[in-house]
Amino acid sequence: MLHAAGEPMRLEEVALAEPGPGEVLVRVQAAGVCHSDLHYMTGDLTCRLPVILGHEGAGVVERTGPDVRGVAPGDAVALMWRPRCGRCEFCRDGRPAQCAAIKVPVATGGLLDGTGRLSLGDGRPVHHFLGVSCFAEYCVVARESVVVIPPGTPAQGAALVGCAVVTGVGAVLNVMGHSARSGAGVLIIGAGGVGLSALLGARLAGADPVIVADVSRSRLNLAEALGASHTVDAAEADLPEAVHGVLSSGVQWAFEAVGKPETLVAGLRSLRNTGTLVAIGLSRAGQTVPVPINELVQKDLRLVGSLYGSADTVRLIPQLLLWHREGRLPLDTLLGARYRLDEINEAYARLPSQSVGRGLIMIGESC
Repeated sequence: MLHAAGEPMRLEEVALAEPGPGEVLVRVQAAGVCHSDLHYMTGDLTCRLPVILGHEGAGVVERTGPDVRGVAPGDAVALMWRPRCGRCEFCRDGRPAQCAAIKVPVATGGLLDGTGRLSLGDGRPVHHFLGVSCFAEYCVVARESVVVIPPGTPAQGAALVGCAVVTGVGAVLNVMGHSARSGAGVLIIGAGGVGLSALLGARLAGADPVIVADVSRSRLNLAEALGASHTVDAAEADLPEAVHGVLSSGVQWAFEAVGKPETLVAGLRSLRNTGTLVAIGLSRAGQTVPVPINELVQKDLRLVGSLYGSADTVRLIPQLLLWHREGRLPLDTLLGARYRLDEINEAYARLPSQSVGRGLIMIGESC
């Protein structure tokens, strides 16, 4: 539980109410160590406190509340931090990453009805995080926040699919498209879990060359193992200069998975005429990026954002797992260090500069 920004999280026992109408109780097996949670720990982004963080996870349904359809006890599920209500204009348009239902959990720290299921022993409320809160042995979530996955799917890979993989692979496939013109080039800035997932998406789409940039040599080594044709140590080299050394005119596509103004600018400078920069990394609240207007116009450049892979998650998450079973999407290679729930502060201390691959919190029986 996080009681205040800037403080370590604490392992505590809390009361968890039974699932209400349209809700399910999930026994959590694995949760991803994602930079988005770190933003709330540091205060770069804010939410209602105290809170149980964790938005990228997988587990098994233990019980269901009234009026739940399509999910039953014993089902393996991946958790989704953006619900899919199926009724709002964005869901109807096939863009559930923008589902309007998320507004209530964000505003209230509750579930889709605005109320919570968590409390301390003295009755004080504990808030949910994006309707998930999977840094815990159990969580109650809305039916709209889970997707049923095939029985026997390893929880480690399923957890990552619920955020990092759908964000990175989805951004490539849904914004760039499933096929890339050979020689046009793709640049991926940041080789964390999301950036490496974008790399897998670029390889799946047939992009060539694929350049990955990071300031960590260990992360770049993993990117090379995952199929990057070129890597750039951005701590040692000027990124746009290095990119233009590979393709003199620059790349057609750049995916920025860091969320910093300087890396976004570097991504723009790495584009060829008519190129597109896709921002997929979150930043602290209020952060802005300077864009050279004339260059944007004269080179016919595009700067766009992609949230949650711009994906229809209920369809894409099972497809990602199918590609994994077929050997086309090697999710196992993304897995980094494993931690117990009581080691979570160590996991986040290592995340900014020391972690390689996507770290996982293994919970309960999965320890």
